[in-house]
Amino acid sequence: MDVFSKEKRSEVMSRIKGRDTRLEIKIRSQLFKDGFRFRKNDKRYPGKPDILLPKYKTAIFINGCFWHNHANCKYAYVPKTRRKFWMEKFKKNKERDRKNFHLLKKMGWQVLVCWECQLKRNFSGRIDKIKSKLD
Repeated sequence: MDVFSKEKRSEVMSRIKGRDTRLEIKIRSQLFKDGFRFRKNDKRYPGKPDILLPKYKTAIFINGCFWHNHANCKYAYVPKTRRKFWMEKFKKNKERDRKNFHLLKKMGWQVLVCWECQLKRNFSGRIDKIKSKLD
């Protein structure tokens, strides 16, 4: 049973951002400080990458563990209510991600995925890993 009413749950879910999350802003800020220039959420490319580095032909996606159902992650749980709905939603999200990554790679772009849990655990290490892939 959900702890919120249907109306309250709807309100809570509507406030979840699809872009410009704290982690995205933090990564962009660090990349900018390190001299990297980028575009954000460019609609011309499949999946509207969170960060696009044209000079390096690299697209970066910052995935929330819950929404993209990160395997073996404590943040990637299935809600107890409407399980069938959520399982289908997660399945579609994963399929859409795979399709977009494939299309970007076909266009000659390198695709990097940063997971919320990895960024929370070791932010500077993940930034270093991103930068190492750009050289």
